[in-house]
Amino acid sequence: MRYRRRIAVVLLAICALLLATGCRDSRRIPMVDGHPQITIIVGGLEKVIYLPAMLTQRLDGFARNGIDVKLIGQSSGSSAELALLTGEAQGVVGFYDHTIDMQSKDQCLRTVVQFADVPGEVELVSKSDAESLTGPADFRGRKLGVTSFGSSTDFITQALAGQAGLKPADYSTVQAGAGQTFISAMNHGGIDAGMTTDPTVAQMVRSGEAKVLLDMRTEAGTRAALGGLYPASSLYMRCDLVDAHPDIVQKLADAFVQTLQWIKAHTAEEIAAKMPAQYASGSKDLYIQSLRDSVGMFNGDGVMKPEGAQNVLSILGNYSRSVKPVKDRIKLEQTYTNEFVQKALEKRQ
Repeated sequence: MRYRRRIAVVLLAICALLLATGCRDSRRIPMVDGHPQITIIVGGLEKVIYLPAMLTQRLDGFARNGIDVKLIGQSSGSSAELALLTGEAQGVVGFYDHTIDMQSKDQCLRTVVQFADVPGEVELVSKSDAESLTGPADFRGRKLGVTSFGSSTDFITQALAGQAGLKPADYSTVQAGAGQTFISAMNHGGIDAGMTTDPTVAQMVRSGEAKVLLDMRTEAGTRAALGGLYPASSLYMRCDLVDAHPDIVQKLADAFVQTLQWIKAHTAEEIAAKMPAQYASGSKDLYIQSLRDSVGMFNGDGVMKPEGAQNVLSILGNYSRSVKPVKDRIKLEQTYTNEFVQKALEKRQ
């Protein structure tokens, strides 16, 4: 109940700040010269796990499908839902598990394109702790880094610890962010281990600053760590907006499915060549290596596998403080749809 109150209080505060224009109708999509103007928040534009967002823009996929899309990067996906709830954005490229988490708080979000069946996350351990920290059973008494509190990395960390018989009180959760903030936290003793993605993983492993503890960039690694698939990066939107604008949602699905198929048909070098140059500013070779290590996570068709959705609910139902009390009333069929990607695939045949 306190989570619902917190969401309500935050929404009221945001609405107060927007009194000049009023809280926007979440079902409204602005139109300019006959083209939908869509804002999508991405939980880290430079992260390989969210590659399809920027790559679609770089391939002119949105424009080719008659939509104007603005991508806005954030350090994590945990706060993006508020932009959806207030109508400041029409979509989020983030982890599917947020749709289940928000339903537990009486908010309806729906994944319309599922980019990957696995998290693409890696649990890294600092070089100084690598000998004594060899698995989740060793999390006791440790400082564990997550992107932010309430983020998907927080959910998954709780699951990994819980499966090893530990409770959140047995370890310290540290908000370590991503990229350089994560690297700094690990290199200066702020965290002993932590969950992050490429290209940060490639950078820290190559430098010797960290070692891979758990690798959830592959199906095998994900099943070993989490007992099944864990569909992660996706495009999700408010349910009422999806219902009100199926034609526009279809254009988004068409664009992303085209990109997912393009990824499967091209090499890491070819993908890197399409991305903004600053993404490889540290090292072009390192960026290409990070793509090689992670790009296999993308499913190529945008389809959500029911097995994966069920496993996400099972994990959150056991380890999420907000989902656990209401897990029996969660309706998975409201958290995702394959309707739009199936139509997109039919067009590609």
